[in-house]
Amino acid sequence: MAQFVHGWNKGRVFYIVIKALVLIGKSNKRDIQNSKLEKYQVSNQRAVRTLHQYGSTRMEVDIDGSLSYPEPQFDITQAEKHSFPKPLSTEEEQLMRVFYEHKIQEVCGAFGFPHKIQATAITYFKRFYLQWSVMEHHPKHIMLTCVYTSCKVEENHVSAEELGKGIQQDHQSLGFDLIVYAPYRSIEGFIDDMEDFCRAKDDTLQILKDLQERAKLEVDKTMLTDAPLLFPPGQLALAALRKANDVHTVVDFPRYLENMYSRQHSNHNISELIECLNAIDYSVMKLKIPTAKDMRHTDRKLKSCLDPSSQEDSKKREKKSKHKSRKSSSTAHGMPTNATS
Repeated sequence: MAQFVHGWNKGRVFYIVIKALVLIGKSNKRDIQNSKLEKYQVSNQRAVRTLHQYGSTRMEVDIDGSLSYPEPQFDITQAEKHSFPKPLSTEEEQLMRVFYEHKIQEVCGAFGFPHKIQATAITYFKRFYLQWSVMEHHPKHIMLTCVYTSCKVEENHVSAEELGKGIQQDHQSLGFDLIVYAPYRSIEGFIDDMEDFCRAKDDTLQILKDLQERAKLEVDKTMLTDAPLLFPPGQLALAALRKANDVHTVVDFPRYLENMYSRQHSNHNISELIECLNAIDYSVMKLKIPTAKDMRHTDRKLKSCLDPSSQEDSKKREKKSKHKSRKSSSTAHGMPTNATS
C-alpha cells in the first residue's frame, strides 16, 4: 500500500473531491444513466485539450480550493517542435478507474474497515470521476482521499497519518449530501425477511448465513462496475442474493420475489425488477479487473500526461541503464569499453 500513499501531499485535493460529490450526489439515477458515457467523454476531451494547450494535464488545487491549470511546458510558438505525450483513451481511463477501485477494496481490507466504509469510498470515487479525467487528478490521490472522507462520514476513526502521512483536512461545515446507502445493509434486511419466508429452523438459519456471506462477496464485485451509479442499493442486494442463491440454493427465488411484491404497493411490476437484476448481473459478468502488469503501459502514459518531464527523466534513465549494460557486457568479455573497429 505504501506506493499509493507516497505523493498524497497535504490533502488539498480533499476540497475538490467534496465539491464534486456535492454536484453529483443529488443527480437522479435516470440522469446519470443517460449521460454517464457522455460525462466520461467530455472530461477525457477536456484533458486532451489541456494537454495540447499546456503540454501537461495536471490540475492543481490551491489552498482556497480553487483550481489552476498547469504552466505551459514550452513557448506555444515552438509547440510544433515538441512531441506531446499520448493522452489516455476513454477505455484506458475506465481500466484505470476499475484498477484503483479494486485498490480501495484492498486498502480497506488491510485496515480492517467495515464493508460500509469500502462501499462509500468506492461510490465517492465513481462520482468524482463522472466529472474529472484521471489525467487531471491522479487516481491514487483521489483513492486515499475517498477512503479518508468515507471514514469521517461513517464515523470510523482513522488518523490521516495512518492513511497518508500528512493529509490536512479543512473541517468546513459538512452541509453536503455525503451519505451513501450501501447494499450490505439491504442484504441483512432481505436475509431477515427470507427467514420468515422460509420459516427457517436451525439448519436453514446456518445456510442463510452462508448465503449472506456469499452475497457480500458478490456485492464486492458489483461495486467495481457502474451499477452503483445506476441502481438503488436494494436492487444491488437482491441481484447479489440471487447470484449467491444459485450456489447455495436456499430459497425459491422467483417465488420469493413474487411474495415480496405481493406485500408492496408499487407502481412497477415484477418484470421491471427482474430486468434490473439481469442488467446488474450482466455488468458484473463483463467486469475485468486489470492487474498491475496490465496497467503498466497505461500508467506510464498517465504519468507522462501529468508530468511530461518525468518522460524525459525516464528516457535518460533507460539510456543510462543500456549504457551500463553494454559496459558490463564488454568488461565481462575482457574488451575495452571504448574499443573501435
